Amino acid sequence: MSFDLLALLGGCFIAAFCSGLAGFAFNLVAAGILYHWVTPQEIAPVLVLGSLLIQSVTLRVVWPAIRWPVLKPYVFGGALGTPFGVWALSVVEARVIVGGIGLLLVVYAGFMLARIALRLAPPKLAAGSRADAVVGFLAGALGGIGGFSGALPAMWTDLKGLRKDEARAIFQPFIVVMQIIAAAGLAYAGFFTLETAKTLLMALPALALGTWLGLQAYRVIPAEGFRLVLLGLLFLSGLSLVL
Repeated sequence: MSFDLLALLGGCFIAAFCSGLAGFAFNLVAAGILYHWVTPQEIAPVLVLGSLLIQSVTLRVVWPAIRWPVLKPYVFGGALGTPFGVWALSVVEARVIVGGIGLLLVVYAGFMLARIALRLAPPKLAAGSRADAVVGFLAGALGGIGGFSGALPAMWTDLKGLRKDEARAIFQPFIVVMQIIAAAGLAYAGFFTLETAKTLLMALPALALGTWLGLQAYRVIPAEGFRLVLLGLLFLSGLSLVL
């Protein structure tokens, strides 16, 4: 087995585990690992489809808690933003995308870890549907670049002080819709190839096993415990891309 294949399987397994555990972060974690060996343009279709498969399986965990009127502004904004992300993937240099994703990881995870370390109370930011739509637009653009649509809504719902189940019932179905739109956009732009299908097929066992283990961990690990593990992994992944 080649090193490249081992890196692919290992990256997909770790990312799938994190996604099953927390409901998002598959693409961010996978990018933090795989971008060291492949370009965003090469791996973006695999990450989008892999995330869509995982979210389709784990969505049942939050389905009863989904409030569709609350979700609507996010989806509307995300649908408008996704084409911009696909366009950026076509014209922006790979190193710029890699650095940008790394910076996003560091800022997001660093902010969350600092808040936990300082024992700050949830901020409970007051914001309406227009602000939700703007967050959705930016998240959709990141989704078009490589399926990175989950981090901003997750951070935003946390800033609004939503409970874990309320937040996951927003960003997880949002991710599913955005991945479907991103997959269509990437296909239209010609990013899907026979090699994409082969890579995804090779990664399926790692995706399945990682997702299953993540769901099991979600049921037994205390909330703060798995948040610290996930945020630490995201922060280190981001640093490895920026430095």
